[in-house]
Amino acid sequence: MRSHTDARARAVGMSILVTAALLFVGALIQHPPVLAQVEGPGPDEIARALDVVKADPNLATERTIKMLRWRRSAYDKRSGTPAWLAWLGGLFLWLEQTARILVWCAAVILAGMLVGYILRVVRARGVSRPEALFVAPTHVQDLDIRPETLPSDIGATARVLWNRGDHRASLALLYRGMLSRLAHVHGVPIRDSSTEGECLALSASHLAQRGHQYVTRLVRVWQRAVYGREAVQAQIVYVLCDDFGAALDPGPAPFHSTAPGVRHETR
Repeated sequence: MRSHTDARARAVGMSILVTAALLFVGALIQHPPVLAQVEGPGPDEIARALDVVKADPNLATERTIKMLRWRRSAYDKRSGTPAWLAWLGGLFLWLEQTARILVWCAAVILAGMLVGYILRVVRARGVSRPEALFVAPTHVQDLDIRPETLPSDIGATARVLWNRGDHRASLALLYRGMLSRLAHVHGVPIRDSSTEGECLALSASHLAQRGHQYVTRLVRVWQRAVYGREAVQAQIVYVLCDDFGAALDPGPAPFHSTAPGVRHETR
């Protein structure tokens, strides 16, 4: 009984081994080994790999370096013209293209210069004519020359004073009246410190010839009498009194004729 059971067990074991062997052989037939399936690279793949290696700049035998160089223009290549002459031609071409802008710039500059010149001329004329802003003084030295302090007919009043024996007062009235007329009527730019010589010089450019001659005669007589203490003839004083209004009052008026035998002193 026991031997029959062992034989049966051995038979089962053998069938299991045979079955496993058959399954293994079938698997090998359906799936060949992996190593057998891997094939080597073909010629095309090898060529492509070599191209990739050659394209790598780090592995190439030659290296390309870019450098900056002056490039000759087509104009120079065609004609062989020197570079400086070609540059000069380009400059003239540029000037021709921008001629309108240059003309406008020149016009603006010339206009500015003209305006500056006109301003300088106007300013110079304004400075050269200070009498336009002249304000007549009230006194010259210690003499009051305000018109309201003088009589309306200075010549006639001075003649009356002379006839009364007030010779100095008569000459002083004539001189004060002359200064007042110069400053307040004729606009002569005398100042409060002007001397007789300065008054004469200023009156020469503001009075007519006869008026300036009268001022010259009166100043000379005034200097002789006051500073030189010389005696003055009555006839000379009378002529000065008679000619005062015609020479210095506003408005034209003829001079009085000189009395016969009376000579005017102009020293």
